[in-house]
Amino acid sequence: MEIKEIKSNKKQYIDLLLLADEQESMIDRYLERGIMYILIDKGKVRSECVITVENGNTVEIKNIATYPEDQGKGYAKHLINFIAKKYQNKYQILQVGTGDSPLTIPFYEKCSFKRSDKIKDFFVKNYDHPIFEAGHQLVDMIYLSKRLN
Repeated sequence: MEIKEIKSNKKQYIDLLLLADEQESMIDRYLERGIMYILIDKGKVRSECVITVENGNTVEIKNIATYPEDQGKGYAKHLINFIAKKYQNKYQILQVGTGDSPLTIPFYEKCSFKRSDKIKDFFVKNYDHPIFEAGHQLVDMIYLSKRLN
């Protein structure tokens, strides 16, 4: 397994980015200022992660996705562990914002994240169409965070 930073032409991974954030205009808000990593295993890109520096203490996962056929194999967890280790001496908190979904919240909790905040009606106000995950409409943005040091 190999993790590489992508510094240019990040949109070449748009198909993977759209798995985690299905509206391209929302991806455009953070992609160029974000730091992108891809995880390659057996010569194929399996997963990606885009992070942003939010302030002097916090780095945020803006997008993390794994191709459907590669899900459940630990690739996203491996990326999160990589990010946590890489940034543990620079930042105090790793956070992620996601929909209140029965698929994503338990995943982040298994990765030692704890619920920390909520933005009411985020998905309703910021997306041009309803967003559904596991048959559940996403309304509020749930923030989860974990300490890095």
